Amino acid sequence: MPGTGPASLLVLSNRGPLSFKQDADGQLVARRAPGGLATTLGPGVEKHEAVWVAAAISDADRAAASAGVVEAEGFRLRSLVIAPDRYRMYYDVITNQTLWFLHHGLWDHPRRPRFDRKWWQAWDAYVAVNHLFASAAAEQAAEGATVLIQDIHLTLVGGQLARLRPDLRTAAFTHTPFCTPSELDVLPPDAANALLLGLATAGSCGFHTARWAAAFEACCQERLGRVPPTFVAPAAPDADDLASVARSDSCEDELRRLEDQLRDRQLIVRVDRIELSKNLLRGFYAFDDLLETRPSLRGRVVFGAFVYPSRETLAEYLGYRQEVESLVRNINARWATPDWTPVLLDTVDNYPRSIAALRRYDVLLVNPMRDGLNLVAKEGPLVNERDGVLALSRGAGAWDELGPHAAEAHPYDIRATSDALLAALELPADERAGRAGALRKAAGARTPLEWFAELVGAARQPS
Repeated sequence: MPGTGPASLLVLSNRGPLSFKQDADGQLVARRAPGGLATTLGPGVEKHEAVWVAAAISDADRAAASAGVVEAEGFRLRSLVIAPDRYRMYYDVITNQTLWFLHHGLWDHPRRPRFDRKWWQAWDAYVAVNHLFASAAAEQAAEGATVLIQDIHLTLVGGQLARLRPDLRTAAFTHTPFCTPSELDVLPPDAANALLLGLATAGSCGFHTARWAAAFEACCQERLGRVPPTFVAPAAPDADDLASVARSDSCEDELRRLEDQLRDRQLIVRVDRIELSKNLLRGFYAFDDLLETRPSLRGRVVFGAFVYPSRETLAEYLGYRQEVESLVRNINARWATPDWTPVLLDTVDNYPRSIAALRRYDVLLVNPMRDGLNLVAKEGPLVNERDGVLALSRGAGAWDELGPHAAEAHPYDIRATSDALLAALELPADERAGRAGALRKAAGARTPLEWFAELVGAARQPS
C-alpha cells in the first residue's frame, strides 16, 4: 500500500530491505531482501517506522517504484529509479571497482587503478546518483527529521543534503574499513577531497571500530585541516532471527545432510561471499598445509566452505572464483580418499545450510585481509552447538570485540593460520567451553535495536 506524508526518520542505502517479483497473475509481490544491512538495520527501521530510501535494482523493483512509498513486510520503502547505464557506472565502476578496492587495500598498483576519461564519466554518474538520493530525502523528510546515510555508495549525500535541507539532522555510517591518508593519495585530489567533504558535512560519521574512525580522522586532518565528529558503533547480530532460522525445518534438514557427509569428523567452516578481501585462497592453502604437516588429521577433518558468488560483473571477481574452485579441486585431488573429501565447497547461496554449518563447526575460520566488521564472526558463536573455536584475523573489525577469546589467524601467514587451525582443533574441551561462552557473551552483548539507537543518537547530537 502506498504511504504519503513527510517522514521524521529516514534511512538511505543503495540496496533496500525489500525486493519485488511478479506472481503468476502478473501482480508485484514484495519479499524481504537478503543481506547484512537489512538484518542489522531492519529491526530499528521497523520499530521507528522509518522510511527507507533505496535504489530500484530489478525491473520489478522499478515497476514498484511508481507506487511511491510502498509498505510491506513491516517496512516503508521508497525506491529510486536510476537509468541502467548510470547505475552501472555509479555502482560497478566507482563504488565497487574504486571505493571498495581503496578502503580494502585491494589494488594491484602497477596495473590498477587507471583514472581515464571513462572513469571520470563514471564519477559524474556517482555524483548524480548521490544527488538523486539527497533530493529524495530532502523531499521526503519532515522539518528537523533525522537521516541515516549508509555506506560508501552514498559518500557525497551528506554534503549535498546539508545544502538542500540544513534543518535536517544526519549521520553517515561507513560499513567498510577506511583507508589511510597514503592510500587515499592514490585517488585524484578532486575526488578524494569530495569524498571527505561529503562525509565531514554529514553531521557525524560512524564506523564499526575505532581503527577505521581513526583512519578517517587522519585523512580529514591531512586534507581538510579539521576532524569532523565521529562515533564508533559496531553492528550487532539479530540473535532472535538467527535462532528462528536455526530451529527451522529447512535448517534441520540441511544439518542432517551435512552430518551424513561428515560422519562424526571434525569440521572447519567458513561462510563468506567469494570476495577478494575475505581471503579465501589463503584459508585453503593453510588447510592444505595442515594436511601435509599433520598426517594424523587426514580423513579426520573436513573443511566446509559455504561461499557464494559476489560482484561477478567485475573481471577480478570472476577470476577469483575460478582460482578458488581450481585450488579446491587440487586439494581434493591431492588428499581425498574413497570415503573422505577434504574440502566441501558449496557455492550456492543457501542461508539455512549456512546456519546449519555454523551450528556444527568445530572451528570457524574468519581470516579477512581487511573487513569493516564481519558479522559472521559474531553470528557463528551465537548458534554454534559444539563449543566451536573462532579462528579470527586482526583485519576483521570484529577482532576488537572478539579477539581476546579467539585464536588468531594471520591473514597473510599461511603457516600461522595452519598452526591456529591445529591449535583450535586440539584445544582441550574445558578451554573450548570457556572460550565459546565468552564469545557468545561478547557477540550477543548488544542488539540491532540498540545499535540503531546509537546511530539515531549520533545524528541528533548537537553539532
